[in-house]
Amino acid sequence: MEDPKRLEEGSGRHDPTMVVEKPKATMVDLTNDQTKNEFDQPNGGEMPILKQKSKRVATLDAFRGLTIVLMILVDDAGGVYERMDHSPWNGCTLADFVLPFFLFIVGVAIALALKRVPNTNYAVRKIIIRTLKMLFWGILLQGGYSHAPYDLAYGVDMKKIRWCGILQRIALVYMVVALIETFTSKLRPTVIEPGYFSIFSAYRWQWLGGFIAFLIYMITTFALYVPNWNFTVQNDDNTSETFTVKCGMRGHLGPACNAVGYVDREVWGINHLYTQPVWIRLKACTFASPESGPLRPDAPTWCRAPFEPEGLLSSISAILSGVIGIHYGHVLIHFKGHAERLKQWVSMGVGLLIIALLLHFTDAIPINKQLYSISYVCFTAGAAGVVFSAFYILIDVWGKRTPFLLFEWIGMNAMLVFVLGAQGILAGFINGWYYKSIDNNLVNWIRDHVFIDIWKSQRFGTLLYVIFVEIIFWGVISGILHKLGIYWKL
Repeated sequence: MEDPKRLEEGSGRHDPTMVVEKPKATMVDLTNDQTKNEFDQPNGGEMPILKQKSKRVATLDAFRGLTIVLMILVDDAGGVYERMDHSPWNGCTLADFVLPFFLFIVGVAIALALKRVPNTNYAVRKIIIRTLKMLFWGILLQGGYSHAPYDLAYGVDMKKIRWCGILQRIALVYMVVALIETFTSKLRPTVIEPGYFSIFSAYRWQWLGGFIAFLIYMITTFALYVPNWNFTVQNDDNTSETFTVKCGMRGHLGPACNAVGYVDREVWGINHLYTQPVWIRLKACTFASPESGPLRPDAPTWCRAPFEPEGLLSSISAILSGVIGIHYGHVLIHFKGHAERLKQWVSMGVGLLIIALLLHFTDAIPINKQLYSISYVCFTAGAAGVVFSAFYILIDVWGKRTPFLLFEWIGMNAMLVFVLGAQGILAGFINGWYYKSIDNNLVNWIRDHVFIDIWKSQRFGTLLYVIFVEIIFWGVISGILHKLGIYWKL
């Protein structure tokens, strides 16, 4: 395994209109776009050519690390600060930026990994294998088999397994965007013509793929007829109740009768969807909104229904997040000056934010994470572009790298921190060593006695626990692993 300290695409000053193609390109995985050269291995026996070295862009790892940190923060502190948890329906909270940020940086990494593809068949095989690995881990971690960290039991009823999830969505976006990049590698121009839009026309096939995803999503969302549907709820006393949700409409963007939910019910089956959708925090469902609370007596039946937030149709829309990310990667490759890169990045990010806000506040297409609406794509991708640009200025232009080392280290081992930290596997392992009672374990003792009891606050104590015992802990562990040259990648 190679050391990520090695040099990568740089910030040297070159002609911004020229493509500087290097003889070797690095292979990207979900978490580290600057790993070994997997795509260049079958080289027909040719002698390797020395690669010109340039300064590594640390922003890539720092942005990826920031995304993992946000995931841990909103997952583990969102229970007590529910305003940072996912928006119950329309709108956007801190938690709603996490997955689009992941998809954005995956797109950036794909562009760097596939700058040059000497063997298309080999590259396609590596992409498919990596996609299958992500699907396997996604189903294992979020399909219902793992109940970490609070439930020590393992296993899932196959009649109720959840097929969709975070890694599954990333796998789909990665596969589609990487395959388009691979199959169009011979069609790329060697010289980018002057002009702001030349980079777009140079990679027209990537944008065509994104446009097709956009058409599929929009046509299905607004044209598909959604009929009435039923679901069954198991009560605590082992009795069950069946409810009917009345629809019979097209183009509805509310919780009950949207095409996104209908497609998932038809494709996966209603028993394989996420059973705790965040819409239960809507005012229509609880008086405690936007926080969790008991159901209102007059709550509509769909408040208790399942809904898949990482479903099929919404994942097709999510492909656009990866396409926008790969555009930022193309800019990083073709434009070598800081000013040229930032001009492209910031203008696009701000433009996307403006489009999103116009769509949202005119009620044309509200920003909605559960539906992965087009306005949500624009808003989160625009925010990702602006944050990425800000990180680039601070870290790679001004050289303020030290304050962001925690993010950078976590970004270098993002897959490990995601599995062991964000998905609670390490905490679940520690919880397995308890004294007398399952709740009497080291994790709970540290949280309750070291943080909550001392600060006399459930909310503030939990927040400090997440920051110091989880985020900083994983930052230090990732830093140690980086110094030892140990990285877990798919």
